[in-house]
Amino acid sequence: MAVEYASFALAPAPRAEPDPPGGACQVRQELRDFVVDGRPLLSRLAEADGVSPLASDLAPSPFTSHARALLLEDGDGDPPLEGGRYVLYACPQCARLECGVVTAVVERDGEDFLWRDFAWQTDEPMDAARDGYPGIGPFRFRAGEYRAALGELLAAGPPPDARRVLLVGPRVPLLARAAAGLRATGIGADITRDAAGAHADELRTYAAVAFDRTVGEEERAAVRAAFAAAGGTAAFVEAPAPVAAVLVARLEQALQHPPGGERRLTGLSAVPGEARVETATACRVRVTGYRAGRLRGTRVLELFDGRLEPGSHRVPLGPRVAFVVARTYGHVLVTRVCA
Repeated sequence: MAVEYASFALAPAPRAEPDPPGGACQVRQELRDFVVDGRPLLSRLAEADGVSPLASDLAPSPFTSHARALLLEDGDGDPPLEGGRYVLYACPQCARLECGVVTAVVERDGEDFLWRDFAWQTDEPMDAARDGYPGIGPFRFRAGEYRAALGELLAAGPPPDARRVLLVGPRVPLLARAAAGLRATGIGADITRDAAGAHADELRTYAAVAFDRTVGEEERAAVRAAFAAAGGTAAFVEAPAPVAAVLVARLEQALQHPPGGERRLTGLSAVPGEARVETATACRVRVTGYRAGRLRGTRVLELFDGRLEPGSHRVPLGPRVAFVVARTYGHVLVTRVCA
């Protein structure tokens, strides 16, 4: 049976998500959704949830990798699942197959692109009788319109002034909380376990990289080599703190302008019982301590919040404070308390 042509487009797909720990919702604008015949594809799939793989927070920045894959260009983009199936929607937190994804066979039919056999998939191979979406598709797209929509996305890429960091490791709570904290401050954050395999164009968009403690030195070296080969200039945070808020601050520090510009905060050091803050100009400084508790998790201690004149200043610390963060407008410094 002949399949009639359907229109194909991409459209912004804002998604409201809570920002821990306050729980206030924000609308994320960086997502893209497939629009077929003027209607978002996800709305046709009963009880399906998730985001398209063109969401820029699914790591490592796979909107470019997935866009290339959907163009079916040999040797480019993410490989398909068994049977030539491609992920169209995935969990917004992990994008893992076992968490549940919407897939479809994507293939060429002459010059056209064909999407068919939609299904909800949690494993390979897929059971079409059990998990298929009857009555959805197939959809035939004209090559010019299809390529133009995905090509425009690839050409645009991320904003040139975007601040983005890559967190390398499993999607553990520490990295997930850190990513949420970074996004709340306007810094893009991706989490991946396979940064070494990312496309060079994607790697060059990151300004900083942090490794989870579970990532071994061999894997770290592979990631550093991939960035070097891509011509990336990211700063590497080699030993991130086991506290999400401190990791966020360390990455903020890594994203600050290089030495040479005017800095209000010029130094931060700490020993048990005391931190030393050095300022170049008069400014308001907030000093926060973090203490790991055995039963109640991390404790946050507000140590100082006030105006400091140029010079060196002592700030008393409470017992067992492990990390200290000093902030003023436009600058942040982080230090571990040295024994």
